Amino acid sequence: MPHRIKVFAALTATMLFWAFSFVWTKVAFTVFTPVSTIWLRLVISSLFIFGYLFLTKRFQPLHKEDVKWLLALSFFQPFLYFMGESNGLNYISSTMGSVIVSTIPLLAPIPGVLFMNERFSWLNLAGIVISFSGVGLILFENGFELTAPIEGLLFMALAVFAALGYSVVIKRMGNRYSPVNLTAWQNLFGIGFFSPFFYINEWERFISTPVTAEALKALLLLSIFASSFAFIFFAYGISRIGVTRANVFANMIPVFTAIFAWIVLDEALTVKKLAGIAIVIGGLFISQLRRNGKTP
Repeated sequence: MPHRIKVFAALTATMLFWAFSFVWTKVAFTVFTPVSTIWLRLVISSLFIFGYLFLTKRFQPLHKEDVKWLLALSFFQPFLYFMGESNGLNYISSTMGSVIVSTIPLLAPIPGVLFMNERFSWLNLAGIVISFSGVGLILFENGFELTAPIEGLLFMALAVFAALGYSVVIKRMGNRYSPVNLTAWQNLFGIGFFSPFFYINEWERFISTPVTAEALKALLLLSIFASSFAFIFFAYGISRIGVTRANVFANMIPVFTAIFAWIVLDEALTVKKLAGIAIVIGGLFISQLRRNGKTP
């Protein structure tokens, strides 16, 4: 029981930070471009995590045979995912973005079964579908009309694909390095992927644009919580309960968004939204059950 609570708490915290990241990204975009935002948050995150590892003497050197896997890991996340998400949020709202991200749990069983031989029952599938229906109840309360530009939807679809690819590679690497070291290395490699785009296309604008306190605060929050702690917790969760079950927690993101809107923006938390939250949590629990009725 303590082990399950620790895993579920880590994954819930991950989704909490990623739910906030949609808002923080929008604030950062008031000053920084998408590429500049990503590059800066990776640099800050890398300094933060590597500093911690060296100070605590928990740094794990990268083995030569693992370089290709770290390159693949960093290509999917942060490079491909952030390219999709950040550019997508330039075209669509944060709410729309969270809807698309919430499709990840529905697709996660495909790589889990095909590449990692994960066992997945009809009960688990039922839990995912139930949980996703709760998301729809929260987000589509007043109906939903697809008015977003196709460019935004395609960029977000790229992010979803990258998240699935990342889950496959992180599962393979999870037993070789600690989640903290994995996150540090993937962010460092990610800086390399983004550097040509940043220096060639963004540098002149970056050095000439005045920075606001709000944008700088959002950037720091993205770096420490969304790019550091969230990925450390997510890598830990995947290593313990697998790709499919860990990704179901993504359905918590719109739940947190609804609660944040109620607390911060004083938006109504209606009975319909409360019902949606209950359905998401219920489906989440069902998705974690094994055939003997116990959670892993």
